Amino acid sequence: MATQILDSHTLNLKHPKKHNHYGFRDFFQFDPDRGTITDWNNSQNLLTSEDFIIGLVEGLEEEVGDASAAIMYTIGCEWGQKDAFFFEKWFEKEFDRSMRQTNLMFLLETWWWPFTSQGWGRWEVDMGDRKQGFMFINLFDSAVARSLGDIGKPVCFLYAGLFAGFFTEMVRKQLSCIEIQCYSMGETYCKFLLGAQDRIDAAAFWMNEGATARDIEKRLRSGDQ
Repeated sequence: MATQILDSHTLNLKHPKKHNHYGFRDFFQFDPDRGTITDWNNSQNLLTSEDFIIGLVEGLEEEVGDASAAIMYTIGCEWGQKDAFFFEKWFEKEFDRSMRQTNLMFLLETWWWPFTSQGWGRWEVDMGDRKQGFMFINLFDSAVARSLGDIGKPVCFLYAGLFAGFFTEMVRKQLSCIEIQCYSMGETYCKFLLGAQDRIDAAAFWMNEGATARDIEKRLRSGDQ
């Protein structure tokens, strides 16, 4: 996990325009005396165990029941929105260009790289349906789903909120997101649908009726809502 902090990464200070900072010891700066871990973008990182994630999810469910999913989603949305502003600052500082003047896939991979390094998993973004008003995101090694294991239902509401919040700020248009396939449902990876609220509502209805991720993809691409 990462939070914004005032500490500065010393290697970043020496080489502020260095882009190939993908080695573990380059990206993270460890200060054992202070007990801090700062990444390349000057965010403080916190090490957590799988037990912490399990306790967070199960504790929230015990307190508020089914509403825990909405709470985790809302937390993710706020995280994504704040991170969008943070990302814009460090991206434009490092690359000397506006995000609006950058290749979209390069931009997205640059944004997600820190999340991969922090243990949130790898992703694939499918932009093939973007002109139709929606897109799919495949997530591998979800920290939440990997910790909870196969429990027969989607669990990555935090990620769904994160994607919704970030992309809403990036495209300056209100977007929502839903997980339509999850590692915790026995799948090999998680899959998210990002789009306008009507698309998400349709996908949620189909899932409740027993539709698979493949079914939902087919229905959306055929214009069925």
